[in-house]
Amino acid sequence: MAYKTSLMVPKEKPRYNSICSDDELLDDEMDCYESISEKRGSWIDDLASISTQNSIYLPTRGFVSAPPPREDPSSTLIAVIKMGWLDKNPPQGSLIYQRRWVKLDAEYLRYFDTEKDVYSKRIIPTSSITGVINVGDQKFEVVTHNRTFLFRAESDAERSEWVTVLKSCVGASRTQQSLDLTFNPCVTSEMKGYLELRGLRSKLYTVVCADKVFLYKSTEDYRLGIGITSIDMNVGNVKEVAGRAFDLTTPYRIFSFVADTEQLKDQWVEAMRDSIAEALSNYEVAERIWSLPANQICADCGTAKPEWAAINLGVVFCKRCAGEHRGLGPSVSKVRSLKMDKKVWTEDLIQLFLTLGNERANEFWAANVPPSEALMVSSSSEERRRFITAKYREGKYRRYHPLFGNQRELNNALCINVQSNDVCETLALVFCGADVNCDTDDPDLPCPIALAQYHGQNLQVEFLTQNRNTELPRSEVDVAIDTVHYMAPPSITHNGFLFKTGSMARPIAEKKGKEEFSRRWCVLNDGHFSYYESDKNATPNGGLKMKEIVCLAVNPPETHGYDHTFELYSDSERLYLFGTDNPEIAHEWVKSIAKSFIPVTAEVLLLKDFQRIGRLRYKDGLNLETSRLGWFCLVGSNLHICLEQQNRDETIDLQKLLELSIQPDNDVLVLVERGRTLYIEGERKLDFQGWATAIQRAAGSSGDTLSLQQLTEADIPVIVERCIHFTTQYGLTSEGIYRKSGVNSRIAALLEEFRRDARCVWLKEGEHQVDDVSNVLKRFFRDIEEGLFGQQADNWLSTTGCSDESMRISQYNLLFSNLPRVNQATLRALMNHLYCVQRFSDLNQMNLHNLAIVFGPTLFQTDGKDYNAGRVIEDLIQHYVTIFDVNEQQLKRQLDEITYIIKLRENLNPKAGPASGDFICTVYLEEKRETAEQHVKIPATMTAAELTFEILDRRKIGVKEKDYWCCFEVNDKEETERPLHYQEKVLPIVHSLGTDSYLLLKKYFSMEAMLVYLGSKVEVSKHGMMKFKEERNLLGLSTGSFHDRYFILTNTSLRLYKDVRNLQKLQNSELQCSNRPEREWPIKCLKVYHGIKKKLRPPTCWGLTVIYESEKQEKQERQHWYLCCDTQTEMREWFATFMSIQNGGRVWPAEWLKSRSASRSAPLDSRFGNVSLIPLRGSENEMRNSVAAFTADPLALFRNA
Repeated sequence: MAYKTSLMVPKEKPRYNSICSDDELLDDEMDCYESISEKRGSWIDDLASISTQNSIYLPTRGFVSAPPPREDPSSTLIAVIKMGWLDKNPPQGSLIYQRRWVKLDAEYLRYFDTEKDVYSKRIIPTSSITGVINVGDQKFEVVTHNRTFLFRAESDAERSEWVTVLKSCVGASRTQQSLDLTFNPCVTSEMKGYLELRGLRSKLYTVVCADKVFLYKSTEDYRLGIGITSIDMNVGNVKEVAGRAFDLTTPYRIFSFVADTEQLKDQWVEAMRDSIAEALSNYEVAERIWSLPANQICADCGTAKPEWAAINLGVVFCKRCAGEHRGLGPSVSKVRSLKMDKKVWTEDLIQLFLTLGNERANEFWAANVPPSEALMVSSSSEERRRFITAKYREGKYRRYHPLFGNQRELNNALCINVQSNDVCETLALVFCGADVNCDTDDPDLPCPIALAQYHGQNLQVEFLTQNRNTELPRSEVDVAIDTVHYMAPPSITHNGFLFKTGSMARPIAEKKGKEEFSRRWCVLNDGHFSYYESDKNATPNGGLKMKEIVCLAVNPPETHGYDHTFELYSDSERLYLFGTDNPEIAHEWVKSIAKSFIPVTAEVLLLKDFQRIGRLRYKDGLNLETSRLGWFCLVGSNLHICLEQQNRDETIDLQKLLELSIQPDNDVLVLVERGRTLYIEGERKLDFQGWATAIQRAAGSSGDTLSLQQLTEADIPVIVERCIHFTTQYGLTSEGIYRKSGVNSRIAALLEEFRRDARCVWLKEGEHQVDDVSNVLKRFFRDIEEGLFGQQADNWLSTTGCSDESMRISQYNLLFSNLPRVNQATLRALMNHLYCVQRFSDLNQMNLHNLAIVFGPTLFQTDGKDYNAGRVIEDLIQHYVTIFDVNEQQLKRQLDEITYIIKLRENLNPKAGPASGDFICTVYLEEKRETAEQHVKIPATMTAAELTFEILDRRKIGVKEKDYWCCFEVNDKEETERPLHYQEKVLPIVHSLGTDSYLLLKKYFSMEAMLVYLGSKVEVSKHGMMKFKEERNLLGLSTGSFHDRYFILTNTSLRLYKDVRNLQKLQNSELQCSNRPEREWPIKCLKVYHGIKKKLRPPTCWGLTVIYESEKQEKQERQHWYLCCDTQTEMREWFATFMSIQNGGRVWPAEWLKSRSASRSAPLDSRFGNVSLIPLRGSENEMRNSVAAFTADPLALFRNA
């Protein structure tokens, strides 16, 4: 019978087999029952052919041939606690009970039409049951949040059993119930919404969750978790049909769904197919592959948890990239699922993916990916197809093997390498052209696979087997054939006893005593370092793979209880300390371990007597977007580097760095040298801390001799250069300079600052006193170990006995040439300074003799009783030009500059008072308006940086590390502006300003990009095309239009070429001199401004205005001309090069924030009140007679007045 009679209304109502329970209709309106037979007569007639036990109505075509019904598929996962027949009363209160087969498990209470049904008529989560109550004979109620279900058992005993079991289940469920508003365990669904199920009047709320599909009457039922049925997708299949319909087919039923739109249909189909894949998935392989962190993101786009892999390429990727990999074909990429293709994943294949991993595989496949072409998670399908094709089919981004193009050597290298465990090298060889099936010339082992099997290299066998028929990447790159034969990496073997502490996860901060070490038998073999309880044990206590070591550090002797110790840092952030008292044993272990983990490309580092060696990631000016791998080696104060894809090492003299700093936010060590900035990144915090500490220590003054000080590029100690520079700027007119004592406490404090880190000390007028600085210089030379003249000091002193002046000068020349390099540079710089001091003795009263009295005992570190030391200094100053082979024109220019500085200071600071020479100027902050005006006194010595800091301090504006505040000279009439160099004197600029010009303080947003560009430049010069226009006539009116011209900017001049036909020749620096320029201007006579007047109609908005002023005083010539660039970047690069050349490479101070003074105060005149040790005035004889008083107590020079 296809329907049953209901007692809830007087007339008969048709009841048919529905997806919902027979006692519940989807429509709650009472009048709907009457119209059902009229509206659906076409399918009601078919009910006769449908068994009344079917729990879901489907048309006749909905049945499929299937094996006999089985138990609920979920029963294999969740055990059934109790099942049996019960009578159920409908919610409408009918007196007729309906017999139902009821199952109870830990999660759900379900009931079915028969015990053979697969799909239930109702599912009730145990978590939604609030109570189980006995009511009347053999009856009990199951109470939920929104309704009550009434059941009747066949006996009281059976009822009691059901009630007891249900109560225990409900209690257990409540203890685990979450506090979420929904009682549905499927809240984290893949997709949910209403779908029409063909044959039902109302839509069903359908939920796709993990490996199941749930059907609910409404969203309210979904929230409460009370559903109709669940469909296990491990037996499902989704088939698309015409229009908005699709079928979910199982062996037991076909569910024909209809979506609201075709777009929603596609989403539902995709969600259900994903659910089927999830149901068929096996997570065991995926979890093992993901145990390597590099395999947790897609090798192509970076998506998390990739579920697909190319088993021949060695990479793991996401679902979206997998579709593009399939498009390459199995001859290029063999795509397999980590979850569903379990049979493919043998133990060897899993180990191969754990050995390679996405990171190592991409070191080959993605070695040269431009940032503009890299994939992202959000990349489109077309972008993925283009990138993946280029990466794997074309091999566009791969790292070419040195033997690329030499088939014979590639095959030979492959045969050698498969005998080791280096699978990464095999991957590079195979995909650069090595033949997997090549002939080995050994009849017993005819191919590389046989060789690998013979040597027990299972992973090599697996990789070669997967690539027997792989189509190699096509390439059009022409690579010269290298005739160098391939050499297999050496297999290092070493063993012996060492003393070891427990591994640590933090740096060693204190000395380890011998009692903290344990004696262990250590073995290094085939890339594994193992340590045993004794040499008799066969099982190691622990060990390290050489590829896991990222750093090896050798401690100075006696750092710990054992005299000679070394540290190993692993990529798992562990530190291992080993030691021995035998230096030879320690040396052998260090060399053996280093050879085992340093690659062949960096083996030149192994020849160094290093204190620390290992790998770090770095960025430089050439590529600041992505970090690259480099091998670093610290030897004394030199850092040797083998950068990626370079077979030679570079050396950075850490004591000559312009800047050394750490960015604590992201663990980056910044090394700035002239023309380059290197950013060393902390990939692992533990070994980065060790590197940072070691490099900072090596970059400081590492000893008491001159050569161990922090040096300038000219090999002069930084402390000497800065003291000389400060004294030249502010002390040449100071009476008794170098003969008066300063304040001892300030001298000691300043000297200690220089010794701690001279690069960070900036001497500033107002903060430091001339006498303090001059005494710091003298004390430095008196305290320096071995002195300025070294071990040959006696030879210098004995030279004064030679009466022949020319012979004496020749002997000085010879002694000077025998000095060490740093001593030579320092002595030359100091004598140059003292020569300039005595040339202005009419102002400072420090003539040749007075300087000799002071510096003789200081430089020779004597007690001053022997005047021979003073005579040597006298000779060196007097014959400075001859002894040091000085260019007299350069010396004259230097003296003229000093004279100009002195006169300028005298004009601006007359003796009437220190402030009488100040010039008051209006400076604007950020924009020209009245509220932004700042009236500032501009002394003659004020630099642009000092003016900037004074205004920022006055307005209490904080400055961050990347805030490039700069003072600009702005000309409204010309529509130009020029950033002043931080060392540029402001007063001459103020005097030259016209009525349309003013000074403006604002952030220079282009400065960071300029510094990055300058850091990446290898050469100082720049050349290229620009559009050129010249303003020639005297009225200032420009003629003509802009024309293309070729420019070459060198460190001396700017050259203009009209004929660009020989452009390639001009780009060759060797041929530049042979091409005569049309125009040439000396670089020091040029002023470069941003911007061009609009009335000139420049072809682009990125222009520069250049002003040329001749040096000839008798004929002042001033020219304006204009340059236009095609892009803003190009304009910025030209301006940065101009600025760098004109300022000796110092575009921005290395220690910007540290150079900022807390406040500016008027310079104090400390000359008054100080006691002169030697008379400053009088005849030469009187001064010579005063030497006795000086020699009686030479150290009085360093005491307070």
